[in-house]
Amino acid sequence: MRYLPHTDQEIAVMLERIGVADLEDLFSGIPAACRLPRELNLEPPLAEAALQQRLEQRAQANRADSSWHSFLGGGYYNHHIPAVIDHLISRSEFYTAYTPYQPEISQGTLQAIFEFQTLICQLTGLDVANASLYDGASACAEAVLMALRCAPGCRRLLISRGLHPRYREVIATYVRYLDVELVEVPLDASGMTDLAAVAALLDAQVAALVVGYPNYLGSMEALAELARLTHEERTRLVVACAEPLALALYQSPGELGADIVVGEGQSFGLPLTFGGPGVGFMAVRQADMRALPGRLVGETRDMEDRRGFVLTLATREQHIRREKATSNICSNQGICAVMVAIYLALLGKNGLPQLARDNYARATYLREKIAALPGFSVPFDAPFFNEFVICCPQPSAEILRRLETNKILAGIDLIRDYPDISHGLLVCVTEQNDRAQLDRLVAALQGGCL
Repeated sequence: MRYLPHTDQEIAVMLERIGVADLEDLFSGIPAACRLPRELNLEPPLAEAALQQRLEQRAQANRADSSWHSFLGGGYYNHHIPAVIDHLISRSEFYTAYTPYQPEISQGTLQAIFEFQTLICQLTGLDVANASLYDGASACAEAVLMALRCAPGCRRLLISRGLHPRYREVIATYVRYLDVELVEVPLDASGMTDLAAVAALLDAQVAALVVGYPNYLGSMEALAELARLTHEERTRLVVACAEPLALALYQSPGELGADIVVGEGQSFGLPLTFGGPGVGFMAVRQADMRALPGRLVGETRDMEDRRGFVLTLATREQHIRREKATSNICSNQGICAVMVAIYLALLGKNGLPQLARDNYARATYLREKIAALPGFSVPFDAPFFNEFVICCPQPSAEILRRLETNKILAGIDLIRDYPDISHGLLVCVTEQNDRAQLDRLVAALQGGCL
């Protein structure tokens, strides 16, 4: 495929047709303070051989130093990725980021996405899942829009303060031009969404309550009680899972009464790669299937009664029913969804719970060790998974800087999103952190705070 840029004459004709003077006018909706007032600081062009050498030099700088130990979480998690995933997705029938339109030549990809949907349903405990969304944050925002569509006339949304802060920001962006009120629900002393506050805020105008499971502070929410409260008011319970590996250890949101379950699938076979790409998932109950955004791969039979897979219930497409769209989502994370499907199939019903128990055991060990250190405390006693909050005797930023000199990334400073948690630090443990790393962190915390 050749790349043929537009000529100046072609650009002028297009600008005239849409009624703008120049290309800069196309960006007038972006505030000037958010735009770069200069040309990009790019290196000059190079010959092919020189360019290859330059890229190899830059790649060397990205090599991980194994002496560093990371306890970062907050929505993206350092789990082991089986080598077979890279091998399988490199096959030509999978090696595309896009969902195919022509089922007659794309049965492999379509079946893989169908299996992804099936596995997400099993994990979440719900009836139907779509072919994936862009990431966990956009999936959560799409769930909010879906809840509003399913509840005509309802203009309020209850958002737990424990929901991932970036998810909350994306929701606010999605609804900023809608006549919708976002109401924050506080947390109780245990680190979970306050049930009494939910009961007081619920009324006939509330379309949905949105909570994390686990929430951003690591606490596993009391979904059964939240479902009971919301369903008494005919309100939907939306559950967002930024770390879905927890669903292999704890009871699924669907079993506990959730109506819509979304999340980020990065934990299941996707590399961290500086925070993306991810893969959002969404599952709903059968009654809400036709309100589901995005694409859905279905199983069918052809005229010769052979099993086949096709796109179905595409609620927003470039080529059909655009005026009847229920969502602006018009694609999915095809190759990332296939990676998730391979990962879940590899670990299976026995391996995934075993991995989840391993994560929980290591996190419990570290949590107890840190809580026993002088000056440190664990502020929340709710059930948790592989992530938890500690309160430090000194500002978290100071401790993080000190430990970085020892090549330890000890966690995430909570001062930006939860300034009321005194010197709060969010610490994450996965199967990648062995006993020696856990003990090294404890010793570094103890030595740095004496």
